[in-house]
Parts: sequence; C-alpha cells; structure tokens
Amino acid sequence: MSFGNQTTSLPTVDISRFHGQAAERAAFIVSLREILHDCGFFYLIGHGVSEETTQRVLNVSRAFFALPEKDKLAIEMVKTPRFRGYNRAGFELTGGKQDWREQVDFDTEGETQELSEDDPLWKRVLGPNQWPDALPDLRSVILDYQAEVTRVAKDVLGAIATALGQPENVFAPIFDPHPAQHLKILRYPGKDQAASEQGVGAHKDGGLVTILLNDEVAGLKVRTEAGDWIDAPPLAGAFIVNTGELLELVTNGFVRADVHAVVTPPAGVERYSVVFFLGAYYGAKIPPLDLPEGIKLAERGVTVDPQNPILNDVGANHLKARLRSHPDVARAHYSGLTA
Repeated sequence: MSFGNQTTSLPTVDISRFHGQAAERAAFIVSLREILHDCGFFYLIGHGVSEETTQRVLNVSRAFFALPEKDKLAIEMVKTPRFRGYNRAGFELTGGKQDWREQVDFDTEGETQELSEDDPLWKRVLGPNQWPDALPDLRSVILDYQAEVTRVAKDVLGAIATALGQPENVFAPIFDPHPAQHLKILRYPGKDQAASEQGVGAHKDGGLVTILLNDEVAGLKVRTEAGDWIDAPPLAGAFIVNTGELLELVTNGFVRADVHAVVTPPAGVERYSVVFFLGAYYGAKIPPLDLPEGIKLAERGVTVDPQNPILNDVGANHLKARLRSHPDVARAHYSGLTA
C-alpha cells in the first residue's frame, strides 16, 4: 500500500466537557456532531484513565511478547473455536494479505457454553479467554483494563447518541446481557523482521467504537473521505477513538467509519499497542436510529463492500469477519460450515 502526503490532522475531543455545565455541554455536542460526520477518528482526552493504568497494560504486553515462543504458543488461537489467544506475525489476514504483527485476542470472559445443533454458529465464540501459565499477571491486568476502557467507550457512545439527537442510553438495549468486549494486545516488528510494510491492511472496524492505546511509535494511517491518507501519531495522555461500521449502519452513513491501516515500523524499532472494540451483544440485531430531520438530510448511505457486506445480525457479522481473518481457525473448527 502507498500513502500520500499528510494533509490534515485528527481533531481532539475532551469528553469531560460532555459532563460540564449546560453551555459547555451544548457546545461540545455541536462540535462532536460535526466530527462524527466529517471524520470517523479523533483523539480523546479527559477520559479519566490514569497513566499508571495505561502503562501497566503496555508493560504486561511487552512482557508477554518477550516470552519464549513455546510459552506464547501455549495459548495459540487455533486451539479454540472462540478466536481468542496468540497469533504469530503473518497469521491474521486483512484484505487477503498477511498482517505483520504478533497479537493476543481477548473477549468478554465467560463460561464454556453448552451448545445444541439448533444454536446459531456465532455462539461458538462465547466462553473463556486463554491465559498463559508463564505470565499469571496478564489475566488481572487485561481484565482490569478491559473494564476501564469499556467504561470510557460507553461514555463516548452516550455522547455520540446525544449528538445524534437520541437519549444518552439509546444503545443500552443492544448491550443486554453484556456488550462485546474485544481487546487485542499487539506487537509490530520493524521492517527488518517483516515480510511487507502491512502492519495491518486497510479496513474499517466492525463494532460501535474503538479505543486505541499506543506507545510512542507512530504507524496508524487514516483515509479521509476525499481519499487522502493522513498520519495519526500517538498523543501523550490521549486515546485514539474511531467509530465502527455498526454506527455507520444505524445512522445510514451520517457517522463515518473510516478506512485505516498500520504500517510496519522502521528497522530495529518495535511498536506496541492495545486496541479495544466495543460492540453490541453478539445475539443482538441492530435497528436503525430515528434521526432528527436536520441530521437525516446529511445522511450519505452505508458504504457497501460486496465482498464483505455489513449484517445487522451482530453475531453473524462478527463470525463472518473472524472466519475471513483467521483461516487456520476456520479450517480447524468451522470446516464445511457457514456463518
């Protein structure tokens, strides 16, 4: 992939203004509405997550990726049908091409499911995460961080709902009994260790909102509506937030779900990040929002990829995406089956 020159930068959103006095809150809502329509990405400050918390999860990520390979492979993703666990660089695909990053995927921690033949296939993704015996601290750090960014993501989603002229809790019914909480810890090796510059290929996120924590190494690129690629370097103390395809779907394209990608770091440099995706419960179906007339006039329609259509059945949509991204898991646990 190739990227053009930087033409602009991401806006910054101070979520604490959403909880301020009436005049400040009103101004914030107007500004956020413009951002949601113009750009699906922004820096988020005022979120209330401490530097100690963010450093703890980055440090435990570095500790995991520094383990011997046999300890990492003890929780290899292909060992479970739930698409959770460790993947070596090159084992996840985006756009049919290898992503050059090591990663561990987690989701909502749950109990092993007793399933019948009549249950939808997506129920296979529910259940416990895989945790490494070689790094027992990983479990508590990841689950604590997951709870914190779930809080942040719900706060952002409440602000988004308000900016769209909806009740702040309009999305609450699709979280019942709990939202999807997909989290990844990631290590991007430098160009001297990667087979291409694709850290992760160009794509949109499939959920509602994404909360990205990055170390100090840049690499994220965002494609604007005009088709230009811009850099989104890390900003100290800020998360990078982007809106997903479910929000584009329920707003008929008023909210943008921007295409983005990550390029491989320079030779001799590693990039660590932690990305959290808040989505609806996998058993939910997503109804369109009844937007105010002024917002409806600015709807653009949903962008449709004929090779990867968006489904309003959340579980089927999630499973479809995972089967495409992880063909080894698909072969091992879903052979001959369709989502």
